[in-house]
Amino acid sequence: MIRWKALLACAGAGVLLSGALPATAQATGTATDCCGSGASWATGNKSALGTSTTTTSPLWFTVADGVTSEVFYPRADVPNMQDMQFVITDGSTFVDLERDATNHVVTMPDEKALQYTVTNTAKSGKYRITTDYATDPSRPTLMRNTRFQSLDGGSYRLYLLANPSMAGGGANDNAWWDGTGLLASGTETLFGGTATTVVSALRVSTGFTAHDNGYSGAASDCLTDLRADKNLNNQFDNISGPGNVVQCGQIPVGTDTTFTTALGYGATTAAATSTATGSLSSGFSATATSYRQGWNSYVASLKPAPASVSSDTQRRRAYYVAAMALKTAEDKQHPGASVAGLATPWGNFTNGDQLNDGYHRVWGRDLYQQATGLLAAGDSAQAKRMAQFLWNSQWIGSPTAGDGMTYSAGSFPRYSPVSGVAGASAQQLGCCEQLDQDADAILLAWLTGLTDASMYAKVKTTANHIVATGPDTTERWEEQYGKSPSSVAAEIAGLIAAGALARANGDTASATTWESTADSWRTSLAGWTVTTSGYWGGRTYYERLDRAGNPNDGSTICFDEGCFYEHDVTDFGFLDLVRLGIRPANDATIANSVAPTAAASDGNSAMQVTTPNGDVYFHRYPHDNYGESTSTCNGWPAGGAQRFGRLWPVLSGERGQYELANGRSAAVYLKSMADSANDGYFVPEQVWDRADVGCFGLGRPTGSAGPLMWAEGQYLRLAQSMDAGHNLDTPSIVQARYPF
Repeated sequence: MIRWKALLACAGAGVLLSGALPATAQATGTATDCCGSGASWATGNKSALGTSTTTTSPLWFTVADGVTSEVFYPRADVPNMQDMQFVITDGSTFVDLERDATNHVVTMPDEKALQYTVTNTAKSGKYRITTDYATDPSRPTLMRNTRFQSLDGGSYRLYLLANPSMAGGGANDNAWWDGTGLLASGTETLFGGTATTVVSALRVSTGFTAHDNGYSGAASDCLTDLRADKNLNNQFDNISGPGNVVQCGQIPVGTDTTFTTALGYGATTAAATSTATGSLSSGFSATATSYRQGWNSYVASLKPAPASVSSDTQRRRAYYVAAMALKTAEDKQHPGASVAGLATPWGNFTNGDQLNDGYHRVWGRDLYQQATGLLAAGDSAQAKRMAQFLWNSQWIGSPTAGDGMTYSAGSFPRYSPVSGVAGASAQQLGCCEQLDQDADAILLAWLTGLTDASMYAKVKTTANHIVATGPDTTERWEEQYGKSPSSVAAEIAGLIAAGALARANGDTASATTWESTADSWRTSLAGWTVTTSGYWGGRTYYERLDRAGNPNDGSTICFDEGCFYEHDVTDFGFLDLVRLGIRPANDATIANSVAPTAAASDGNSAMQVTTPNGDVYFHRYPHDNYGESTSTCNGWPAGGAQRFGRLWPVLSGERGQYELANGRSAAVYLKSMADSANDGYFVPEQVWDRADVGCFGLGRPTGSAGPLMWAEGQYLRLAQSMDAGHNLDTPSIVQARYPF
């Protein structure tokens, strides 16, 4: 028998002490309608995310569409929640799901702290729900302080609906009631073939006055039950067997009620329960203050916001948030392992029954882009940890199985879990090798001063591998193999940096070999990839990629919508020749290659789109299909009709760095990146590229990853470079080799 405890609340005002833990009404029985419908992740467009700056709290939260989405624990690549939100009803005429029935406003109380307030107002005008987010710096607990207001004087019932996807997937979870709160657990075979168990404990300061554990979409599902007759009839303590579970608890509310929820995690029931209870006893105010102070201290440790952003609220907040987002991306068990994003692009179209790595894994290329942004902003310590992670955890020292191929000694995988190569399955390392990532690792070692002999031994193996297998490689968009200007540019810069590291270690013979190879590839690149018979402009420009090294032949490159001449497909990759100091900014062929990126054609071939407010964005390349359907807004790879890649704000930043190198203003490109940010000031992977539709607006984020950590690094780099008057990430060692 569950005992009642006194509620420490006043009727109407309903303000409750965060330490009070009243129990709930009696509820017994077992849900037997196993096993629930299929799960899916939330949209990739996160309007809020955060974690404490401490390593004692290995928990990350995200918010999408106004409600809690993925919560990661104990690593930045293990999600444990699909979503958590409120259900509101008057018991007779309506049942509202918070995400769908409200208009969302996201605000930042302090622009120097990754702390958010989400205000959801009912479209009907009946109520308002205001939730503040923080994580406990001392424990892996997500803390939410919520104020529920009846705006029309009506009496409402409020239920907290949690949809766990434990240990990375939602198909094999358990759920139960422990007499005080809701618990869930799941065991999945994750990285290294290890069975990993994660347990969550959900507590509320008011106590739950009713509760339910059931299967998603089944009759035992709290939301299904409520929608049937506006009342919670099934109140199950547990479920009959593992499945896709959902949980809910009723929270007593009056016309104006404030309460705190604590979602704690652990490897055992006891650990999760202790975590949630301890955080709730500490209270939200003290926890939020400590959380905010941690972020304030981190921001204070960086360079001041540059003049390029400091006088404009949108640009300045996007700057601070970019730096904090990159800090958030770092795993706490594996220093330097920074994920590409805390999201699954188009997650609401992605199966969530099992672990889907999404963007919460580590790409060497993205790590380099993040690290150079952090170096520009003044966090050299994290940048160095990133370089050390690459060489200590991702570097492959002996042939290693990838997804359908084998990685050679000296290479780096396409990506890895935050734990690196050790114990990772072939699928978790992906296919295929990309030599620009190998070269980026060398550059980052040089940039962060990793010159010791043991590190150099690894660099030597990698540099020799690049010479032996390059310059052809899978290019940076991970879709085509051949000679790509962006990849070859990285290889050249990497070999020059390797030469500097070789000379620092007394190995002049290797330095000479690598530098002469870099010189040769630099001389040959135009002949390999500059067409004189292209479709665009003056017909002479850099291609995106060439397989045979003959840019004037009739070879084709194929996409979902068909095959096209290689010499008619362009991208921005050639700009890396300027950024990395390989070609001068005023190079005539590079200038000629810029023109096709602004060419007007059909909406799927034109690279540049200028919005009515003057912002300038670019597609990756003509005929890109990595994006939503124009007709249905379904996300890739759902197979919707007219599926096209949208505009990438990171490319505005790349163009800005090119303009800066030419001594021209880059202001419009910095502004464009800032304007693309969502309500949480995160720069997304993609923004919509055409007239508004029901789901997206021109220049606004799509369901792709937001924030994209690569883009955040690019934003920091461009902002600081504009103040410096030159590109801060251009390697001086390359400039010295190729003076202009």
